Amino acid sequence: MTTPTEQDPDLAWLDDATRRFAQTEVLPFLSDWEDAGEFPRTLYRRAADLGWLAMGYPEALGGTPCSWQLRNALVIALARQTGSGGLLASLFSHNIGLPPLVRHGSAALQQEVVPAVLRGEKIAALAITEPGGGSDVASLRTTARLEGDAYVLNGEKVFITSGMRADWLTVAVRTDPQNKGPGGISMLLVPGDSPGLQRTALRKMGWHCSDTAQLHFDEVRVPARFLIGQEGAGFKMIMGNFNGERLSMAAMALGFAECCFDEALAWARQRKTFGQALVNHQVVRHKLVDMKMRLESTRAWVQAVTVQADDGVMDADWVAQVCLLKNHATQTMQFCADQAVQILGGMGFMRGTQSERIYREVKVMMIGGGAEEIMKELAARQLGL
Repeated sequence: MTTPTEQDPDLAWLDDATRRFAQTEVLPFLSDWEDAGEFPRTLYRRAADLGWLAMGYPEALGGTPCSWQLRNALVIALARQTGSGGLLASLFSHNIGLPPLVRHGSAALQQEVVPAVLRGEKIAALAITEPGGGSDVASLRTTARLEGDAYVLNGEKVFITSGMRADWLTVAVRTDPQNKGPGGISMLLVPGDSPGLQRTALRKMGWHCSDTAQLHFDEVRVPARFLIGQEGAGFKMIMGNFNGERLSMAAMALGFAECCFDEALAWARQRKTFGQALVNHQVVRHKLVDMKMRLESTRAWVQAVTVQADDGVMDADWVAQVCLLKNHATQTMQFCADQAVQILGGMGFMRGTQSERIYREVKVMMIGGGAEEIMKELAARQLGL
């Protein structure tokens, strides 16, 4: 199996670091975290100490500027080593919560919020989706009316990753009640300890160690200086933010698919059936080859789109490629998870195997960040079909 470091030997340290992190900091405790519905906040500090939370952020904010290739290599390696989508979703929730602030927020607000998150001291999250909206972002109903020097929020958000513990929430709100479309949407930074903010934990099929919440805003007052950018510019921020999220999700899906392949191959080599190792049966080898075929095509596509991002080529065709790639990568993850569970047989149905966990987490990857159907339609529009 080709690894990112075999494509770029300079990244060999990354495989070693993620393997040690998984073996010492994650895997011995993961089952307990899944049962608890969260992992310790101290893990954010540990990831920050390794420099992982700061990757891709400006030095002035305590970050480490780096390429998309390095960021995606980290995501792929961690997904492959840990096999836990919930872990990665919450540990890196700031990577979808902070970019609107970093790109559009005031310098003072950036300094107030970002450095502590990158040090692992605070948790940041993004709150876009609403109970009745789903992918229809333009029709969101959470409102924020300006009263003096504060905005007053009312409404609900749902399926919010890190929503139970986030210290900062980047929230999409409607600041112009007369404009029911995208032009009436703005972005506000909401402190997690704001009076009137209520959080309800959600139970899920997968991502068990990721705290996921429904948020209720009841006359929540937020200082007006917490407005990100200009009123009415929120929809464009959201759409731009989606591109990076979807590229990262494609890389994550690739890593989880690789994890399934690794576990299935290891099992097939040691499991004896009918007097020989499982891998010696042609039908099993062919399953593994089918997995590898999809893995290699996904890896090449991730690499190609990532190189374009690093080269600054983010035109309409690139956006379409990201949408198609997310679908392809998550379908690869789905196929590999299914085949791995089949190869593991009864053991694949048992809690504690990585393939079983990944099998349960496939659908959130295919829905989150933009469902398959939305991705196809957006790609078609970008391609002028």
